[in-house]
Amino acid sequence: MDTQVDFTQPGPPRSRPPGAAKVLTALAVVTAVAAGGAWAAGLGPFERGGDGPDPEAVAEARAFLADWSAGRLPAAAARTTSPDRAGQVLRSFTSGLDLGRPKLTAADAEEQEDGTVTVPFTARMPVSDLGTWRYGSALPLREQKDGSWKVEWKLSLVHPRLSGTDKFRLEREETPPVRAADRNGVALTAAEHPSLAPLLARLAGGPDGRGPRGAVQLVDRVTGEVRRTEASFGGRAATTSDGPVRTTLDAAWQSAAERALARAGGKNAALVALRVEDGEILAVANFPVSGFNRALSGTYASGSTWKIVTSSALLLKDAVAPDDVVDCPKYLTVGKRFQNVETSAYPGATFRKDFTESCNTAFISLRDRLGDGELGDVARKYFGVGQTWHVGVPSYDGSVPVPRDETEKAASMIGQGRVQANPLIMASVTATAVSGTFHQPSLVEGTEDTTSTAPLPRGVVTQLRSLMRATVTGGTARLLSGLPGDVGAKTGTAEVSDDQDNNGWLVAHRGGVAVACVVEEGVTGGGSAGPVVRDLLTSVPGS
Repeated sequence: MDTQVDFTQPGPPRSRPPGAAKVLTALAVVTAVAAGGAWAAGLGPFERGGDGPDPEAVAEARAFLADWSAGRLPAAAARTTSPDRAGQVLRSFTSGLDLGRPKLTAADAEEQEDGTVTVPFTARMPVSDLGTWRYGSALPLREQKDGSWKVEWKLSLVHPRLSGTDKFRLEREETPPVRAADRNGVALTAAEHPSLAPLLARLAGGPDGRGPRGAVQLVDRVTGEVRRTEASFGGRAATTSDGPVRTTLDAAWQSAAERALARAGGKNAALVALRVEDGEILAVANFPVSGFNRALSGTYASGSTWKIVTSSALLLKDAVAPDDVVDCPKYLTVGKRFQNVETSAYPGATFRKDFTESCNTAFISLRDRLGDGELGDVARKYFGVGQTWHVGVPSYDGSVPVPRDETEKAASMIGQGRVQANPLIMASVTATAVSGTFHQPSLVEGTEDTTSTAPLPRGVVTQLRSLMRATVTGGTARLLSGLPGDVGAKTGTAEVSDDQDNNGWLVAHRGGVAVACVVEEGVTGGGSAGPVVRDLLTSVPGS
């Protein structure tokens, strides 16, 4: 009974790309990685009152950034004063830059003396195999004659230095391929483990900082003359005398993970397995095997797997107990109508039942027992989510912003809204929940750890383990019940947009290993990610 939301504000139609594996189409094909159009756009219930920028202008700016971020470029262009030109520029801006799905974060809006509104934003543009290009810009908005607001189109809003005379170019430095080995010294190659190809290309090589190098340069459109270097990537270049980079990966787990991911039916999918005791990553698998590293750098709504964190927050302050009655109705309206999968209901259910059957409405009904920023505080303090992780390769480390309104707060309780994670984060969340201690995930030895967390109380850990075990023995993860060992799990079904099927999630732990899997447009977690995780754990019974 995972995440379903009845959106009352449908977005514009969107066409889908023919090929998901090409890096240059990543902005279009990785829309499932976005937080979801309506949520990311911040289309909550606003009320105009007092001084300050018009909330409708702010909402339009956030909607533009959400569309751009999710690859809905025609929709983003339609929000501007020059849709044709905007669409052309937004498409051509990525040409030759090998950019993945950007993360665009709006800052506080500013009202100008002439009545226009300016919304500053920061851009994080992932450059394939190199790193992230970060810069700041701003959206100017002007009220139209019909009372609506539009982004006043100009080249400089895409990047302050983009102009009619200057554009950007990516220069890569040729470097020898990085040789790598697993934790036992077994050689890791892209030929043997195809899913590792993009990861091996980005491998930092531990404290030596080896890896690919390159730069984004501002150049004259006509002559190609370099005006300046905007961003540089990479440490020292590897040499033929360098030995193999020793990783934490396990070749047997990696092979099993790649075989299991074939059960995703050709859909975009990703999986991470790591050790509970120290966070060392045993396997990273992506499909397709080339291009965007969804497992470590994806930014997904985590759906009901996030209820592990929500339950932790509630249990930490004794806001609920497993045997407390928390009714599970079919629907609950908080600005928008929330519902359960197949509009199921469990009248008089206990909180334990709500967790094992993944009741959205029950969890949302408990939102007033947490402060507005409390869920994010718990995620950061106990689970390390939102802190900077040094994994050994570029990664996205999660975000749990303070909700902007009650609708968004309701959504965040069930892993929607602006809550963002990926399989790396959710595998770590699972490991932390069942051990009580966060360990920064790592892929190579010697990575820096700048995180600071507190251990979960033992009583909370015991309750979380019991809830996850019950989800396997009699809940939505019962497809894992036939596996040997003390398996615990949580399913998740996360909405992305009105015109896309839900993403399917499943997290699990057994024998000191935590696993997280997401299948884009998998419809349900149990039906899509569940078989992948079951196959993996069946292949490695000694976990």
